[in-house]
Amino acid sequence: MNDERYTHGHHESVLRSHTWRTIDNSASYLSPLLEQGQSLLDLGCGPGTITVEFADRLAPGRVVGLDAAAEVIERAVGEFSRDNLEFVVGSAYELPFADDTFDVVHAHQVLQHVADPVAVLREMRRVTKPGGVVAAREVDYAGTFWFPLLPGLDAWLALYDRVHRSNGGEPDAGRRLLSWARAAGFDTISTGASIWNFATPGDREWWGGMWEARVLESAFAADALAKGFATPDDLELISRAWREWADDADGWLAMPHGELIARV
Repeated sequence: MNDERYTHGHHESVLRSHTWRTIDNSASYLSPLLEQGQSLLDLGCGPGTITVEFADRLAPGRVVGLDAAAEVIERAVGEFSRDNLEFVVGSAYELPFADDTFDVVHAHQVLQHVADPVAVLREMRRVTKPGGVVAAREVDYAGTFWFPLLPGLDAWLALYDRVHRSNGGEPDAGRRLLSWARAAGFDTISTGASIWNFATPGDREWWGGMWEARVLESAFAADALAKGFATPDDLELISRAWREWADDADGWLAMPHGELIARV
């Protein structure tokens, strides 16, 4: 149906990035609407770190994590077990559920990676019960800013934009959530924004160390090289810049996110 692919791939450095994500740092905008006993679909759940928190919060309500990557779902199944939790492989364009199945349908960092986010939002709406909620949070890479001002990080952001778009995605998805929701036919919409901030030594090491490896070893690196967007030397320069930033006591970085709550 669409030829997009997940820009990051599933290298260990990528999966490590997911383990940091929690309801508090990635879905706090949705948290006030969560109630015990609700059913929830976590679309594009990855290795399931947010999904399992939803399961604990909503128990005994049914929580399903869905991802297109079988290897990631296998990892989630092996790591998390709850009576009210299941993980399934499936497509965001053709969700394997009947109409009006879930009270909440949630997606975090998913719509930026699909070629037709409006179609995915329509499908999310289809499986949401009347009166239920469709929720999405997406980064806006163009708004990312940092200190110190390292040329290697400028090169990273420009290269990331190019690779991501070449895979059919929209790296600046955060600012587009409102327009996508309106195009998908939602009438009752609220939007907001929040920021991931990396400034402590631990957070710098987590984020900078992740990209230090990812830019050399992940699907992102393979794409950049195969499509002629970068040379090995270019990637080495970017990797060293991430290490320099992570080791700098003054290192600081912020990534803005758009947030969407759409009522069905």
